[in-house]
Parts: sequence; structure tokens; C-alpha cells
Amino acid sequence: MQQPIKPHAGRRLLAVSDLHTGMADNVAIAESLRPTTDEDWLIVAGDVAERFDDVERTLKLLARNFPKVIWSPGNHELWTPTGDPVELRGEARYAHLVELCRSLGITTPEDPWPVWEGEGGPVAVAPLFTLYDYTFRTPTAATKEESLAQAHEAGIVCTDEYLLHPEPHRGIDDWCRARVAATEARLAAHDPELPLVLVNHWPLDRRPTDVLTYPEFAQWCGTELTAGWHTRFNVAAVVYGHLHIPRTTWYEGVRFEEVSIGYPREWRRRGHPKGLLRQILPYPA
Repeated sequence: MQQPIKPHAGRRLLAVSDLHTGMADNVAIAESLRPTTDEDWLIVAGDVAERFDDVERTLKLLARNFPKVIWSPGNHELWTPTGDPVELRGEARYAHLVELCRSLGITTPEDPWPVWEGEGGPVAVAPLFTLYDYTFRTPTAATKEESLAQAHEAGIVCTDEYLLHPEPHRGIDDWCRARVAATEARLAAHDPELPLVLVNHWPLDRRPTDVLTYPEFAQWCGTELTAGWHTRFNVAAVVYGHLHIPRTTWYEGVRFEEVSIGYPREWRRRGHPKGLLRQILPYPA
């Protein structure tokens, strides 16, 4: 039997990403996620699922189990899969996801950043949405076109190229630049005395992609435009997913947490070395 939640004892800021609950074996993982106090917050750093109904079902579950949920979109939520009853594409699909989250009381990148009060805080938890612009190119490519050509030749092509649509923008890179500009302005306007926990599905720095088995995939993993945000702004930690390589790394003294669950074939092989839920604060050094 599940133990009752302890009120006001050891509140935690927790994080997870890449639940991919469109896969039946991952549904049980999502259903198992629980707080340990009635003040634990949960960060969800994207890739909840692909079909809108699966995203909705999972977010409803998490919002019911946790007193506060903070969500950043991943590329999979933004896909328009064949047979999905919600046929919206691009910005319209993102707006629909934001409406869903707001109806559930979930914080999105379009909302005020909530302040988490607890050991290691206060911090503002800032869900971001920046996409990618193909600037994480292959080592020998001078242009986006060359980098994409090399990825196609190697057979390493992200499904985004077929299911993630940029409307009304000309391309994902244009949408990315618009999102980065708006996000950067918001970060610059933030109170510099209040530390931030930055939450983004894609890593904000290229270095986490150095361990990818297939380096061609890095071009779908972020943008050089966000490099240095973790030192330019008062950042306590960066939370991201997408790579399906759960680990903790440090860059210029700032902690980066990759918090993904990943696909069943991945977690069956490696297990969950960092646990299902990553504790962001208090930091269990």
C-alpha cells in the first residue's frame, strides 16, 4: 500500500523527461511516479508522448499526483502523427498543448515562472522552448545543407524531418530563431538576484552531445544561439532531455541534468542509473 504523503517535510524539486508513454511499457513507469511530500514539484522536460490523447492522459495523471507540474515541450509532442485525431501543425499544435496544460494547472513556457521555496532555493523554475536550427553540424559540414546531406548518407535522420512541421514559419530553424529571441529577452528582464533553474527539452549547450553514438544526430539537438546562457544569467541548474543519456555534468561550474527515461529498449539495457525521478533541489551532492 502506498504510504501517505508527509506534509511540509523535505520538499523536493524533481524532474523527468522523455516518458514516451505512447509505448505501452513506459505507461507503467509514468503511473509509478509519485511525490514523497505534499510540496514536491515535478519538472517534465518534454517528449511525454506523440499522439495528443497520450500526452493528455499522461499529463492528467502527473497533474493529479503532484501538487505542481512544470512542462517544456519536446519534439515528439509537436509531431503530427498519421492517424492522430488532433491534426494541428506547428505553432497551432504548440498553442493547443499550452491550452491543455493550463486547463490542468500545469505551468508552460508561456506562463510566469513559479518560484520554488525550499532547501537550495528560492529559485525561479523557467520552462523554455527553443527548438534547434541545425547549427550543431557534423564536423566537416560548413552549411546546414551539407550537414543534412551527410546525415542522410549515413542513414541517421531524425523523424522530425517528416512529422514536425514549422507552420507558419518557413522552417524549423526560423521558428527556433524566433523562440530564442523571445526567450533571451525574457531571461534578460528577469531579476538577476533570483537564481534560475532552466528547463528545456534540447540541451542549451552543444557539449552534452559529444557522447552521442551517432554524431550526425546532434544537428537536431539544439542551437549555438543558447551557448553561454548558463553563465550569462544567474543559473542554479539546467534540466534537459532529448538525448536519452541520463547523467549529471558540469560546465563552467553550472550543473546540467539530463533526466530522460527513454525507450524501453534503452532502459532495459542500461537500467535507470539516476533513478526515475531526478532530484534537482536540494542537490544531493
